[in-house]
Amino acid sequence: MPRKPAHLPMAALEIPPRSTPSNYPEPFASRMAGREKRALGDFFGLTNFGVNLTRLQPGAVSALRHAHTRQDEFLYILEGTPTLHTDEGSFPLWPGQCVGFPAGGGNANHLVNESGADVLYLEVGDRTPGDAASYPDDDILAQAVEGGWAFTHKDGTPYP
Repeated sequence: MPRKPAHLPMAALEIPPRSTPSNYPEPFASRMAGREKRALGDFFGLTNFGVNLTRLQPGAVSALRHAHTRQDEFLYILEGTPTLHTDEGSFPLWPGQCVGFPAGGGNANHLVNESGADVLYLEVGDRTPGDAASYPDDDILAQAVEGGWAFTHKDGTPYP
């Protein structure tokens, strides 16, 4: 993806979306259908934290329900009414609302667009080395590696 100097403004929706909808292995990647991410932080060459502008079509999910060990996560709803699913239950969200998940808190979360209209939101996360993610609903674990993630089954067997 081309990078733009940080001092030159750009319309967020003009930044190209990621070419692949997910870095999860199958059978999980196909569950991300209807999700479009624009990696705003990467576009501007940010290295300490990431910012994504994400669109969820009706029925789409933000990610597998997950919790990070070392990465803080922050979500800000711009358009639409997604449902936040956490260990505490499900909560409707609307534009202007935000939610944060501290690193190591263990509260697995994701957004689901259960409405009939698109959802648009910002997600912000830091890039602390050594992060890992757990997925309580699925047989998958993730470990941060240089430039991406390595995925294994919960028994440690790698995904192909």
